[in-house]
Amino acid sequence: MNLASTIPDFDAPVLQHARKDFPLLDADMTIGKALEQIRREGVGERVIYFYAIDEEKRLVGVVPTRRLLTAPLEAALHEVMVRRVVAVPAKATVLDACEFFVLYKFLAFPVVDEQRRVVGIIDANLFAEEILEAGDTEDLLVTVAGGTVSAILAGFFEATLAGSMIIAFFLTMVLGLNESVSMQSMSVTIHALRSVSVTWDWLAPAFRRELATAVLLGVSCGFVVCVIAWLWRDDLRAAIVIGGSIAVSLVTACAFGLAVPSLLHRLKLDPKIAAGPVTLVLADFIALAIYFTSASLVLR
Repeated sequence: MNLASTIPDFDAPVLQHARKDFPLLDADMTIGKALEQIRREGVGERVIYFYAIDEEKRLVGVVPTRRLLTAPLEAALHEVMVRRVVAVPAKATVLDACEFFVLYKFLAFPVVDEQRRVVGIIDANLFAEEILEAGDTEDLLVTVAGGTVSAILAGFFEATLAGSMIIAFFLTMVLGLNESVSMQSMSVTIHALRSVSVTWDWLAPAFRRELATAVLLGVSCGFVVCVIAWLWRDDLRAAIVIGGSIAVSLVTACAFGLAVPSLLHRLKLDPKIAAGPVTLVLADFIALAIYFTSASLVLR
């Protein structure tokens, strides 16, 4: 399957994915009248929030479903609505809308035009089904393949793990730190690639900048974990292996976080979809190779 054909267009207008089956409620009507209108017009496929408008059809508030159902029937809608509404501009892209979900943590957003009239609604479930699932097959295959290769790699060092259990104890921490750094580096790189082209003039200073951060983070985390392992098990050699492996693997994780999305961008593939699983698989594999190799050499 062609990966490029399954990647959604994150630069497409968000209105292409907005729902149109929603009622708009007059802010001056009572709760009873609002419920009557909802029963009459229906609520569409999903109900998360209801939106209130003024006489000129402009968005003036949002009414959470719980407030609508528990408020007195004679109360005015504007008395229970939330006046501060975060809305997505109609000119926004799909990527812009995704950033709204990440930033504000709401389950849905109204889409408004320049006059602040509601022209659509986007919700988290809709994006999970129609946007973020694209490329799931490729992501899953990459993850399964990476996990299988990592398991085979661990099998080659079975004797090392059996001879020093402390190495096994810290394996989850090594991978967790490694994945966190690689994803952070990848996120920063993807954000930067929205406005730059991948050239050596851009890549070299970006790599130096990320490398400096990774070295500082790696040395700090490696030293702390080394001290913890030493104090806990009183095994200096194992502690050095664990701390040193963390320091080196975090640097390589940072490098992959920069290199993978940059390469995909250079190949004119969308790094937002493909970079995640590829970066994690490569970073985890190298981290395991560094960890197990160091342990087998030092702890013989």
